[in-house]
Amino acid sequence: MNYTILIGGEAGQGIDTTANLLAKILKRHGFYVFSNSDYMSRIRGGHNFIQVRFSDKPLHSHISKNDVIFALNRETIEIHSKNLTKIGIIICDRNIDVEDIKGKILVLPLLEKAKELKNQRVFTTVGLGVILKYFSLDISIGEEVIVEEFNKEVAEINLQALKKGYELVSTEISVGKLEDKNILINGNQAVALGAIAAGCKFYCGYPMTPSTGILTFMSQHSNEMGIVVEQVEDEVAALNMALGASYAGVRAMTGSSGGGFALMVEALSLAGMIEVPVVVIDVQRPAPATGFPTRTEQADLQFVIHAGHGEFTRMVIALRDVEDAFYQTARAFNIAEKYQIPVLLLSDQYLADSLKTIAPFDFEKISIERYISAEEVITEEEYKRYKITETGVSPRILPGKIPGQVVLVDSDEHDEEGHITESAEIRKAMVEKRLRKFEYLKEELQEPWFVGEENPENLVIGWGSTYGPIKEAIETLVEEGFSIGALIFGDIWPLPTNRLLEFSKKAKKIIDIEQNATGQLEKLIRQETLMKATHKILKYDGRPFSSDEIYNKLKEVLT
Repeated sequence: MNYTILIGGEAGQGIDTTANLLAKILKRHGFYVFSNSDYMSRIRGGHNFIQVRFSDKPLHSHISKNDVIFALNRETIEIHSKNLTKIGIIICDRNIDVEDIKGKILVLPLLEKAKELKNQRVFTTVGLGVILKYFSLDISIGEEVIVEEFNKEVAEINLQALKKGYELVSTEISVGKLEDKNILINGNQAVALGAIAAGCKFYCGYPMTPSTGILTFMSQHSNEMGIVVEQVEDEVAALNMALGASYAGVRAMTGSSGGGFALMVEALSLAGMIEVPVVVIDVQRPAPATGFPTRTEQADLQFVIHAGHGEFTRMVIALRDVEDAFYQTARAFNIAEKYQIPVLLLSDQYLADSLKTIAPFDFEKISIERYISAEEVITEEEYKRYKITETGVSPRILPGKIPGQVVLVDSDEHDEEGHITESAEIRKAMVEKRLRKFEYLKEELQEPWFVGEENPENLVIGWGSTYGPIKEAIETLVEEGFSIGALIFGDIWPLPTNRLLEFSKKAKKIIDIEQNATGQLEKLIRQETLMKATHKILKYDGRPFSSDEIYNKLKEVLT
């Protein structure tokens, strides 16, 4: 059982609200849900749509074909009718001209029913009622979700609208009901929860799509979680403010998209020089410059690895799905404090905005390790904030915690105590100290996830949010008898190479799949291992890979 419902129309018609209600209703029925959104950078007009896919088995991606299209305008039908499945149907209001449209169309008086309630804006809820009845979904669950979602007055009229829609049609597909045991969450929410679980007590940022959801979620829960959340004037201030909070002793994080991260690079170098831990997330979108503000891409990988002037240690982690986003964000804080470095997370609009059902997070797996030194580590009269050690990591105390000791930091080159220096010998020693962390950081690396047939003849490499569509495509190909597997990287820098070198020994074809134009991961792999992909499947039009799209492209390579 596997169905996809597309809801499309203009911005301002209630697409997002309707789709979110539907996703929650399906989740309450116990189904696995994956919902992705495609929207323009405008408040009104244009063409937006959301696909809500549901199944009795776990889902990891969207697909291009739709079983139901709920069209709020004619443009939606014109664009998407070609992607209907054989059993597919279009649901629309009877005021939409569909005379020249081929396919099965259910033309209904949705707007008329809404006007009977003296509020034509609820016609989308009338349509939602139609969808529930079409799939024999329990209307009482729909009513529960509406009551939870709206205030009493708004809920009441939407309940009436839902019922009117439910009575308009008869059931065509009976999907039943399963046990509701999962949570429904998107990537930005998972990142925010991971930070909260890790003990983050300060988050700041400037609203920039598609990262704003993290700032919003943190702000909504700041009081109950005891977190200071600050909307700053720009991204220059954001990272500097986060560094100040971290220096003072709290776990701090900031986030933006590529354009905002570009403004942070000077402060990123400051983090490297003063060795203050911080977590930064870049939720990628197509660039350069403003690019596509509401679309997706994976084009910041090389930029993030090399951002900032000078040489210093940092870690880069790409988030692969909503579950990974939670656990890797929490892990990032421990690594940042253990090595006193910036840890940079890479997400993108596809992961940020997509809703997915997963098992509830296991907070017992999250350990908070602060790596704050005690008073007994100070063996000299004056505390050496930048004491040269074998690992490059110096004892860290918090300012004001140990009487008589000053925690001195400076953006100029400095000696072990933190005093400015012009010494060539000290400069050389400090550069080597900061870079020495990199070798020890490699001990933290997690190898890429593997899906597919063991020791495959065809090896796919990918990273980040391509995990879901690649996983579904690979599993289908394996079922069809192809010898294929995929390594999906989460830890990117330093680059883990053990599994890659192991699997590449047998692979006759190495296929790179990325959402950028230049194959940035493949370039990094070539740089670190001299290994080169035999084929590349690259996409950079701002739209995410679907699992069936990757399946078709891989089949072309394999046959």
